[in-house]
Order: sequence, then C-alpha cells, then structure tokens
Amino acid sequence: MPLLNSYRVIYLTFFVCLVADIFPLPIMFNAFRPNWMILVIFYWIIALPHRVNIGHAFILGLILDLLLGSTLGTHGLLFSLLAYLTSINFQRFRNFTLVQTTLLLGFFIFIAKLGLYWIASSMQEIVLHRPYFWSIFTSMLIWPWFFLFMRYLRVRYKVS
Repeated sequence: MPLLNSYRVIYLTFFVCLVADIFPLPIMFNAFRPNWMILVIFYWIIALPHRVNIGHAFILGLILDLLLGSTLGTHGLLFSLLAYLTSINFQRFRNFTLVQTTLLLGFFIFIAKLGLYWIASSMQEIVLHRPYFWSIFTSMLIWPWFFLFMRYLRVRYKVS
C-alpha cells in the first residue's frame, strides 16, 4: 500500500504542475510564469531517482506539448535531456546547498528556454524578446519554497 500511496503523491504533484503551467494568467503576468514542470521533475529526480526517471519527463513533456499546442516533442525532448543530466548527477546535486541548486536550476531552465526558442525559430521566423527569460528568475525565486514544500509532502506522506 505505501508504494501505491507514493505514486499517488508523485502523480498528483505532476498533475498540479501541469495545471499551473496552463492556467490562464493576465497578459502582463504571463512572462513571469514559473516553469512548474521543470521544478517538479528536477525535485523528484533528485529526491527519488528510482521512482521518477527520464521516461516520466518525456511523457510529461509530450502532455505539455499537447496542452500548450506547441510542436509535439519539443518539451518532451528538452525535459528528457534535463532529466538525464539530473539523473546522472543526482548524488552530487543532493549535496548541494539550496543556493547552489537554485543556481543550477536557473541554468537548466535557461538551457530549456534556449532550446525551445531554437526549435521554434528553426520552423518559423520568431523574434526573441527580453521578457522571454523572466520566468527563469521567478522559477529561481520560487525554488527554495517549492523544494521545502515538496520535501514536506514527501516526509508527510512517506513517499519513498
């Protein structure tokens, strides 16, 4: 029964972050929307790499592509790449301080944003605006509280 409960909590956090990624915001706040899916994938792979893996990241990316109406596979490819980089170094990342993981997460989100821009610009003419990168800073600002909340959920519901 604990195994079933573990997966319920993990999948519930995936669902909540998917909803948060597609929830409509006023146009002036949309550029500040944190990258919730990257935050949750990064956390679960560091915390429980035997439960959440690259396959989860790819499937979640495909679902996000379907929900956002973007080119199918772009988020899946980038999320699986970030999940791979996280999973091969998860033991090292566990020993990082909260400030170090925040900076690392900011770098990962920057790489994902550049990758999304590069893929989209290879298919059509797109202009890169400065507000495109503001979500990196809001994600970095939210990460310490998100990390502590997710750790609380993991301990409270005995997710292992």
